[in-house]
Amino acid sequence: MRPDEWFLLPEERGNPATSIDARHPDGAAWTTGNQVRPLVHGAEYFTALRAAVNRMRAGDLLLFTDWRGDPDERLDGPGSEIARTLCDAARRGVVVKGLIWRSHLDKLQFSEAENRHLGEEIEAVGGECLLDMRVRAGGSHHQKFVLLRHPGRPELDVAYVGGIDLCHSRRDDADHRGDPQPVRMAGAYGPTPPWHDVQVEIRGPAVADVETVFRERWEDPAPLSRNPLRRLRDRLQGGDVTPGPLPERLPDPAPCGPHAVQLLRTYPYRRKGYAFAPHGERSIARGYLKALSRARRLVYLEDQYLWSPEVVQAFAEALANQPRLRLIAVIPAFSDQESRLSRTAEDYGRLQALRTLYRAGGERIAVYSPENHAGTPVYVHAKVAVVDDEWAMVGSDNVNLRSWTFDSELSCAVLDEAGTYARELRLRLAREHLDRADGDDGDLSDPAAAFDAFAAAASKLDDWHAAGTVGPRPPGRLRTYRPPTIKATTALWTAPAYRLLVDPDGRPPALRRAREF
Repeated sequence: MRPDEWFLLPEERGNPATSIDARHPDGAAWTTGNQVRPLVHGAEYFTALRAAVNRMRAGDLLLFTDWRGDPDERLDGPGSEIARTLCDAARRGVVVKGLIWRSHLDKLQFSEAENRHLGEEIEAVGGECLLDMRVRAGGSHHQKFVLLRHPGRPELDVAYVGGIDLCHSRRDDADHRGDPQPVRMAGAYGPTPPWHDVQVEIRGPAVADVETVFRERWEDPAPLSRNPLRRLRDRLQGGDVTPGPLPERLPDPAPCGPHAVQLLRTYPYRRKGYAFAPHGERSIARGYLKALSRARRLVYLEDQYLWSPEVVQAFAEALANQPRLRLIAVIPAFSDQESRLSRTAEDYGRLQALRTLYRAGGERIAVYSPENHAGTPVYVHAKVAVVDDEWAMVGSDNVNLRSWTFDSELSCAVLDEAGTYARELRLRLAREHLDRADGDDGDLSDPAAAFDAFAAAASKLDDWHAAGTVGPRPPGRLRTYRPPTIKATTALWTAPAYRLLVDPDGRPPALRRAREF
């Protein structure tokens, strides 16, 4: 498997201002010799993260970014709160630096207060945590990663990249009973919403690429916010608005595994934009386009949204060009919001996307939503793509225009010299959704057989529900997703709300007009 056939070349990234590729001595836009391990669900990730942070000592370096951070979220039981874990590390002499999205107001169901409080606790013990609002109006910093470097102990260097924030509701496991510390969501998900998510643990040279992502943002000379009122409030309240110096770079970690890793990103186009991406970066979109052009058998997706006909057009073209290609998508059954405006706009975007896919692929498209064994819908927050069991990506980006162009995102694409990583990731997720034991996946290796196995399991569960849940529950947790119905009169006001507020376009004007990324 040749990485240049699947991964973007440096010139294909479309952002010559970044150092993420130029820093590689071989000039490649990826690294080899990495060991990548998927961490499925917050419980697995948080347990691994806490153990790794607790091993750190004076002089080590901890860098993190987050969309939302709740100081009291427990990583692994009482006494493991995220603020306590990070603050204890800072007290031991670990250099702790964080970038948290400043966030919109709590009354709009965001996390302004929580993010500020986490930063305040870290700063109080000698760390540094900045509230970063260097985004487009209405946008967010959506990257979620933690990086640990250890001078003199490079074998411990590790990065965690994916879709899991350091906040409430994320600490669920495969049973999907939900996090005891929940966020409020739509009533369909119950008081402790079940939460499906994925992070990856990276060891090897790619750790230094993750560090580059952090350093570029941290060292951006632009002010943390362009809003003069916020800047005035920060000065009056004595807030930290000037990033302090980062320690000198350590050498890249040594090769330690069989995985080639490419970091892909989204940064929006902004006037007087990012020093490291003056015209933005859309390498996540471009990475998808290149991988989908090679798809022949099966595209497997887990996604929070699956919106935007313009974004899914790449999937539709792959399906139209390859008559044997199938697509399986696992998405949430309902919006996480109770607001009629948000819910209806999200339904509109998904309905438009699904129509585009079904026109291209017909019966080769299968879309499902999971529930737990109590019948409660599981909120899919995972952002996973597997193409032909060869190229796999896990990150913070969703399949929608916002993630591909408007917010900041970071995703990790992996190729495996042994050809097992992508397949094993897909099979692990399939076993959970189909209620299979470890190793009970012989019929799932073939893409066509896997497509049929998903369909059969979902059909039996749908029939069981339709019959009033009488008799033993059939194995499996997937229900067939039923697209919403939106009246033509509703679409008149929903369409502009969707395009302007829910799924905006962050491309430069010329690319937007050309419908290119």
